[in-house]
Amino acid sequence: MNPDSRKKILTAILAIALCATCQAGSIWAKRSANSKSPYADDKAIQIGDVLTIVISEEHKVDNKVKRDLQKTTSDSLTFDGTANKIQGIMNLPTVGVDAEASRKLNGKADYKDERSIEDSITVVVEDIHPNGNLVVIGTRTREISGDKQTIQVSGIVRPSDISYENKVSSKQVANFQLVVIGEGPTNDYNNPGWFAKFLSWIWPF
Repeated sequence: MNPDSRKKILTAILAIALCATCQAGSIWAKRSANSKSPYADDKAIQIGDVLTIVISEEHKVDNKVKRDLQKTTSDSLTFDGTANKIQGIMNLPTVGVDAEASRKLNGKADYKDERSIEDSITVVVEDIHPNGNLVVIGTRTREISGDKQTIQVSGIVRPSDISYENKVSSKQVANFQLVVIGEGPTNDYNNPGWFAKFLSWIWPF
């Protein structure tokens, strides 16, 4: 074997040894299991992702109660004096007592309450259940002309219910909780003062 061939063989062996200790730089090897496909929808799938909840809630209560109660009792007592003589000397008069009582109650109550809210809020995925459901929490505050409104939303979202626009309806959120806190002149105006509350307490009618 000539020196050139021997040199080429040694170079090849050295190159193979060096490549065995190197790691491939493929872009696919660097992707994690939670990484999104470049062709997938931009939907929330992991902690820290955001999604929008479209709030559409309607609350309607219509209670009607009607009661008609009536009770009548009648008692009668008769004492026959002719059958009860005192030593045969005199007859006692016949005495009769009749008693009748009647009670009647008519009651009617009607209560109606209708409320609706239409809004949207973007929430953050705070946790993921073992089955893949997302625990989301979000808060938004608005302040206009001194009136401050804070909306707090939380719940559990199923990934299959999230649209390709990364939105989900509030009616599809499990354990959905919506809290609205108002502060400012408007809220103070709508709430009764302490004197009105006191009058309502001592005279609720």
